[in-house]
Amino acid sequence: MEKKYWQSINAYKAQPNQSLFEKQPLKEFTVDGLDESEVKGKSSRRDFLKSLGFSVGAVALVSSCQMPVRKAIPFLNQPEEIIPGVANYYASTFYDGHDYCSILVKNREGRPIKIEGNELSKLSKGGTNARAQASVLNLYDDARLKNPMKDGQNTDWETVDREIVAKLNALKGREGSIAIVTGTVISPSTTSLIKEFVAAHPGTEWVMYDANAYEAIRKAHKAQTGEGIIPFYQFDKAETIVSFGADFLGTWLMPVTFTKQFNTNRKLDKDKQNMSKLFVVESNLSLTGSNADERYTIKPSEEAAVLLDLYNKLAARSGQATYNGPASPIDTSEIADELFNARGKSLVVCGTNKLENQLIVNAINYILGNYENTLNTRQPIMLSQGSDEAMLSLVQKMNTGQIGMLMCWNVNPVYDHPQAEQFIEGLKKVDAVVSFADRMDETASQSTYVCPDNNYLESWDDAEAVRGYYSIMQPAIRNIFNTRQAQDSLLKWLGSEQEFSAYMEQYWETKIFPYQSAFAGFRPFWTQAKHDGLFDMEVESTNFAFTPIELKAEKPSDAAGFELVVYEKVAIGTGKYTNNPWLMELPDPVTTATWDNYLTISIADAESQGLLQEDVVSFGNGLELPLLIQPGQAKGTLGIAMGFGRSGAGPVANGIGANAFGLMQINKGLKVANQAGITLENTGKKYQLALTQSQHTMEGRNVVKETTLAAFLQDPASGNEDQKYKEKVAATLYPEAKFDGFHWGLAVDLNSCTGCGNCVISCQAENNVSVVGKDEVRRHRIMHWMRIDRYYSEDADNPKVYHQPVMCQHCDNAPCENVCPVAATNHSSEGLNQMAYNRCIGTKYCMNNCPYRVRRFNWFAYINNPKFNFNKNSDLGKMVLNPDVTVRERGVVEKCSFCVQRIQDKKLNAKQENRKLEDLEIKTACMQSCPGDALVFGNMNDPESKVSLLMKSKRRYRLVEELHTLPSVSYLTKVRNTSKA
Repeated sequence: MEKKYWQSINAYKAQPNQSLFEKQPLKEFTVDGLDESEVKGKSSRRDFLKSLGFSVGAVALVSSCQMPVRKAIPFLNQPEEIIPGVANYYASTFYDGHDYCSILVKNREGRPIKIEGNELSKLSKGGTNARAQASVLNLYDDARLKNPMKDGQNTDWETVDREIVAKLNALKGREGSIAIVTGTVISPSTTSLIKEFVAAHPGTEWVMYDANAYEAIRKAHKAQTGEGIIPFYQFDKAETIVSFGADFLGTWLMPVTFTKQFNTNRKLDKDKQNMSKLFVVESNLSLTGSNADERYTIKPSEEAAVLLDLYNKLAARSGQATYNGPASPIDTSEIADELFNARGKSLVVCGTNKLENQLIVNAINYILGNYENTLNTRQPIMLSQGSDEAMLSLVQKMNTGQIGMLMCWNVNPVYDHPQAEQFIEGLKKVDAVVSFADRMDETASQSTYVCPDNNYLESWDDAEAVRGYYSIMQPAIRNIFNTRQAQDSLLKWLGSEQEFSAYMEQYWETKIFPYQSAFAGFRPFWTQAKHDGLFDMEVESTNFAFTPIELKAEKPSDAAGFELVVYEKVAIGTGKYTNNPWLMELPDPVTTATWDNYLTISIADAESQGLLQEDVVSFGNGLELPLLIQPGQAKGTLGIAMGFGRSGAGPVANGIGANAFGLMQINKGLKVANQAGITLENTGKKYQLALTQSQHTMEGRNVVKETTLAAFLQDPASGNEDQKYKEKVAATLYPEAKFDGFHWGLAVDLNSCTGCGNCVISCQAENNVSVVGKDEVRRHRIMHWMRIDRYYSEDADNPKVYHQPVMCQHCDNAPCENVCPVAATNHSSEGLNQMAYNRCIGTKYCMNNCPYRVRRFNWFAYINNPKFNFNKNSDLGKMVLNPDVTVRERGVVEKCSFCVQRIQDKKLNAKQENRKLEDLEIKTACMQSCPGDALVFGNMNDPESKVSLLMKSKRRYRLVEELHTLPSVSYLTKVRNTSKA
């Protein structure tokens, strides 16, 4: 029986005689105001002329307008290192208190325009995530503060410095009168500076606070090993991996590093015939869960019982003590067998911030012999150092009048603390509140002074994300506004005239340089460190000792109603970047929703409650959100993303969704992201969500191919047996395509693609792809050049999930080319399907004739249009645009170009150097940034190129091969390490 794949709930419920994929009218080319005949699916001559007139008229109107006046500033004093038209790259570090990545900043004529991964980094290894890619747009955010503020009004730095220093001097000697609240600081230099500031003001309290905390991991290791650490998890050394609610491929701790590690053991070729096995136990369907070989659904309160049951099974085999506990709701026998058979080569991780759960996880890893094999305690992770207990204690001190001055740096507790109301009340009893926020966020708006910090692309700093692995942050542009780096403010208030860049250099000379041996003097060492953006130091061995302690598991909740899970989205995270339109419009990898906040619910629960998709429900403390019926959601649970409900983010995000941080609970001094006893009430209202998955269907054609590891080992072509559609097929009207020089192609390994969406943002940044807004996305007009299709199969309550990147296939027999009446789309001599924007008159014939639904139409002018006030209206926002790529106007079709500007750039470089192009020298934006190394671009005419070798794989197939379009994009069949067919 052929397996059924489906994209939405409607497709799942389709009749058996329907297509494998949902069949529905395509609304991709709808025009507002069409009459009833089109709504009913009928078409008339009048409708055709109306649509045609709309397109051609729009183009004629644009082309007839006079060219606007553009001001230019002559480059009279050109810096020596800047050559107009040639990019410079600066090694730096992306760290925002939560996410870490070693990066390269692409700079054109003094403007940072693109973020790439630093391939020299042993942690991120050239990969990035969507937030790192989109962070360049934050630099040009109009919502950033332009000057320091006092009592909500603009002021100058002299006034701020004078008054803050006076208040600090007045508070000297008063125990606990000054408090500094920061996010997790992983900078050795900044840590040293803060300690100097604390020493200069005795009694000052420094509290690190994380919006989404993992403090329980540190507390559990403190209790069992004596060291309050988070071990460096090494997924590349694990053959069996079990995740309990830890979305390590999406949002947990170091997802870029973990994705690189994880995919090391997921790739298959002639030399590697084995792969790791991933079990995921969770409530919400996460990105990691969607990539699982085996997945189990439970309620959050049941997790401890499952963990203890798993521990007892392993302990009994290992001769260790077992403990009584509640019954597990799932059978953990298969998980226990796989873990026991991979002792020393397995890994168990948990994302729940509960001490009891983390103690059991550590005990499991210990009896499996995983410490110092797949868990590195010698070089622990330095992220997530925040203390919930210290923050709660500080809130109490504020409310009792013990704090005279509070400094908030890279935190926003008025918005994201579970006890925000108590924090706000405490602020009223503090004499002076200083915020370093870059905008008037929720905390800054209630502060006495706002001393806006620089953007990280304007700043000096260093980072130690993992002990011994140092990286450097350096400015790629001078300050755009009258802002000042927070470290410089502290130095100023200490009475120092030294800038932080000099302070950091001095720290490296005295604290780090002595531990290296490659350089005789500091200056060449420092120059090389800044050039590479990093430095790795040997770390001394430690005596690891694990002390078993009694393990307990709380009984699952018996409260009536649902259990709610507050989770972190891959795009906006904790909400710091909700004013970034690129991230807001990025489809969620699992739900494919954009822009909106919603409440996820299982199919069974929605049916039992009589609720439908997009019904608005009331829950919690009077919050209202639309429902999204999510396959794979555990029964009896609800999911809500943090990061929404902002009032101080900026015009893009303010007022969207509900603030979920208030739904978190404080459990034994720890912030826990779930709550039991939630009831739903249907308000009777509807809210249309901006979902993208069913907008670009392929009309029932089978595009997903998969197999199991066992079947693959028997036959590498398993799952891809239907190979009757090849290049040499029967009669065709197309002439045979011949490419004497280059023939560019792209290979996509579906085993390596996690669906994270990083490539979508990378492509958007590289190619000036427009943001269209929620209403246009609802109308099926999203402009992304590439998309990540998501498919389900099998049981809707716990389906298998597939992620498939789809971009222009650059077909050799391209059906779009022969229908364009003005030859705007044509084929190059190197196999590229090209778009001549100046020729395009917007008939959209090419879009209708493309079976892959990868072409996009500019329904409006998205630049200089107040109706699309994102990043292409102001002069500041336009600074992010790539000058190598044309900005498209209204009435023009656009699509993936295989980053032709990068192809030409590398070809010219090779020509100037009188050499041949090297394989993998050209990297498209999607390939270069991919943390999973899922995409490979190259010359298919070179039989030894990596892309050619991948296309010889028996796993290789192309989309809709029966049409004989001969795509230049190939896919490698998805292989799951599961015994289930």
